[in-house]
Amino acid sequence: MSGILIVDDEKDIRELISDILDDEGYQTRVAADSDAAFDLISSSEPDLIVLDIWLKDSRLDGIDILKTVKRDNPGIPIVIISGHGNIELAVAAIKQGAYDFIEKPFNIDQLLVVISRAMEASRLRRENASLRSKDVNQADIIGSSSAAKLLRQDLDRVAKSNGRVMLTGPSGCGKEVAARYIHAQSNRASQPFVSVNCATISGDQFEPLLFGRMDAATGHEKGLLEQADNGVIFFDEVADMPGSAQSKILRVLVDQNFQRPGGGKTRVDVRVIASTNKDLEREIEEGRFREDLYHRLNVVPIDVPPLEARLEDVPELVTHFVSVLQMDQGLKRRTFTEDALAILQTMPWPGNIRQLRNLVERLLILGDADKEIGPEELPVETRPQNRDERVLPLQFASMSLRKARELFERDYLVAQIARFGGNISKTAAFIGMERSALHRKMKTLGISESTKRQTHDTESAFGEAAE
Repeated sequence: MSGILIVDDEKDIRELISDILDDEGYQTRVAADSDAAFDLISSSEPDLIVLDIWLKDSRLDGIDILKTVKRDNPGIPIVIISGHGNIELAVAAIKQGAYDFIEKPFNIDQLLVVISRAMEASRLRRENASLRSKDVNQADIIGSSSAAKLLRQDLDRVAKSNGRVMLTGPSGCGKEVAARYIHAQSNRASQPFVSVNCATISGDQFEPLLFGRMDAATGHEKGLLEQADNGVIFFDEVADMPGSAQSKILRVLVDQNFQRPGGGKTRVDVRVIASTNKDLEREIEEGRFREDLYHRLNVVPIDVPPLEARLEDVPELVTHFVSVLQMDQGLKRRTFTEDALAILQTMPWPGNIRQLRNLVERLLILGDADKEIGPEELPVETRPQNRDERVLPLQFASMSLRKARELFERDYLVAQIARFGGNISKTAAFIGMERSALHRKMKTLGISESTKRQTHDTESAFGEAAE
């Protein structure tokens, strides 16, 4: 940022304002028309713009400059000045995003008060933007399970390169967090991270959004590719990208440039990360996705595991979400009891980490802020049934006690082993058995290594009965 930019076609006025602000310790630059103003903004973004509405011999007037700056540099406050001011013009300027309006001839004290307040607003915006940027750049993979550690190792390996990465995994498992982690650890961490959700953009909107468009008043409007220049562009759910856009994105990946609407070629330097929850090879077979684009994007494939594969991380994720929600939404920090966390670790999570976060948010909003979160606050489907209301499952009705107990023990141990990420030592410590005794029990019940890895492929008998 570089001080205050004064834009006025009257030389005496802009030099007067510049001298006044220089005397107050501000750094100033001056411009007489729109082209000079945009050149100075491009060279170094100002903290504040003092802008005259009427600019003689200028390609754009003050209102058009205001619109363009608020579109491309929304964080810059703009103070409008005019010798032809009236309430309608002031309202129009404020509606377009002006910070304030001063009429010529202006009172110096009034000008300095408005400038001081606008500069303070600019400072606060920059601080907030910096904090948001740090929050994004500190995107991390929460958890200490073997699955989380392996994912971090894979992401660290690719972070320092410029190779294209394809992140695969079910919806809600944290693919965007993984992409942000790569960006944060890369040499582009200080540059933009632009996310494009391909599933939410219609075909006719996709190309203008990516490549920009022409505006009759202000000229070219930058697209997301230009906004991501020198940084990272993340194509989330890339399988849903419209077919017409696929061929053009392929050309960008090959040539590193594209044709601006109504203009010449534009060169961009972007790293591309993509994600999908679909089988792209099947999408290719069925003609919905270009095979050549797939091979361009799938340079380094990384699978992001579902929450089901890292249930050991649930307590850490819950603590993380509580902290984030307290900071972002001002919700009261609450703790979960051990019983509540244990139940969460044995739940099915079809919506993965996103579902867990939503559940934590709901509990913080609706619950008693002064109490721990126990099993009684969890959704009905996760709570153990009241013993008096329990109905004997039909499959147990014809079994002997020994057979039913073995079935329960097997389901119980499989669930606990999954909860602790396959770690037998942790499982044994929690259930109160010696490690060697647990191994013998597992052998007796037929719980093999392959069974441990596939604990959630089948539901427990009690889980089925509860439904």
